[in-house]
Amino acid sequence: MDLTEQFILLQAPNPTAAQNGRKLSSKGSFSVHQRTADDTLYWAECAGSGKKPYKTSIDWTDRNAPVCRCSCPSRQFPCKHALGLMFEILTGKDFAIGEIPEDIAAKREKQAARAAKKESAKTTPKKPNAAAQKKKLNRQLEGLDMAEKMVNDLLTAGLGTLAGSSAQTYDKLAKDLGNYYLTGPQIAFSRIALTVREMQKDADQADRYAAEALRILISLHSTIKKSRTFLQNKLDAGQYSAEDTVLFEALGGVWRLDDLHSIGAFRENAKLIQLSFDVSYDEAKKEFVERGYWIDTQTGHIDQTLNLRPAKALKYVKAEDSVYELLEIPVLYTYPGEGNRRIRWDGFTSRPILPEEQQALPTLAQSDIPTAVKLVKGQIKNTLLPKFMAVLLPIGTVGMVDEQFVLEDPAGNRLVLRDRPEDGENHASVCRLAMLPTAIPAGSALFGLMFYDEPTHSICLHPYSIITPEHTIRLQY
Repeated sequence: MDLTEQFILLQAPNPTAAQNGRKLSSKGSFSVHQRTADDTLYWAECAGSGKKPYKTSIDWTDRNAPVCRCSCPSRQFPCKHALGLMFEILTGKDFAIGEIPEDIAAKREKQAARAAKKESAKTTPKKPNAAAQKKKLNRQLEGLDMAEKMVNDLLTAGLGTLAGSSAQTYDKLAKDLGNYYLTGPQIAFSRIALTVREMQKDADQADRYAAEALRILISLHSTIKKSRTFLQNKLDAGQYSAEDTVLFEALGGVWRLDDLHSIGAFRENAKLIQLSFDVSYDEAKKEFVERGYWIDTQTGHIDQTLNLRPAKALKYVKAEDSVYELLEIPVLYTYPGEGNRRIRWDGFTSRPILPEEQQALPTLAQSDIPTAVKLVKGQIKNTLLPKFMAVLLPIGTVGMVDEQFVLEDPAGNRLVLRDRPEDGENHASVCRLAMLPTAIPAGSALFGLMFYDEPTHSICLHPYSIITPEHTIRLQY
């Protein structure tokens, strides 16, 4: 069994569950260790709070996606007992060869039937309900008309009227848009409401909040205009399935892996290394956003994972964490878009990063700063895309110039390092550059978010990690 500690931690719903599972293993809570001769199934009993021990098993039929089962009442998945059983395997406990229990054999059959049905669905996708979809599209067009009127009124009256506006007006509009299947515009108006409240609380920063509101409005105006054409074309063509466009998600559509597979938005046998990981709270959506940036070791492309955890359901949505090993992913799904696209996967295996793989990471950086700046400017001009881009830049030197940190690439081009205001104080990392114990080794690269800094009217970089030929030094998590 090729099992690593990192793999176990990635299965855990949260760090506490993994820690509790490790404790169960270390204090000898497990007994009656058994496995099948082909190593595809491990099971044991784990002492609990009651008289009867819990029956716990791990099915490794799919090595990339183990199936954990336990008789305990926990609503976490995997539970601490299943994680503890993984630690039993990792530490080399002796498992006697035994016959598969009847209940697990029956569950295996059902699991195989579900997998076959799912695979069949990929080749013969479910036909959408044309009448329901047509009704939904018409309803969305009605909602876009209502949203456009409010946006036009705001732009005509001028942003100066925001200071006297009631945030409740935008909250109400956001709530109303929920009845029109327009989650994207709905969130945009919620963000405007938050901006109005901040503007009213802090008059000294009114200009900054007005600029943020204008950015949201411009993006929303563009979304409405392009979405109307997009939806009308779908109606005219009688085409109701998901399409390879960012507008689908901008309107509030939710991508399923089957949908991404059907439009060919996937690639096989990807190898990814995480460059950074961070957590933020989205006040408009009332959810925590766990974001990881990953580099494909074969192409050098940088994409991102987003794990969205609603504040009301934190206990029931698996938490993610920093990853320090290389992930080998059989099928990697990619969301439509440009720049740092969102990616997802069903299963994976992990292993330590080889020295030669770490040494090659800095060589995947952009050729120089001007090349990266050109890419970022191209994205900033697109009103539907984020106003920043994650990039990996080659390091010539990093030092202080006029009391601010500056990156100089090997060709002598310079870029100011500055914390992105939207990331908040808990993401501040420029100050940590001064804490590095030694000079940055030659042949290293700097990873971070390149963005347009409004106060200085310049492109800057918010540093997240330093990638050296030997190590990755994270400035965030």
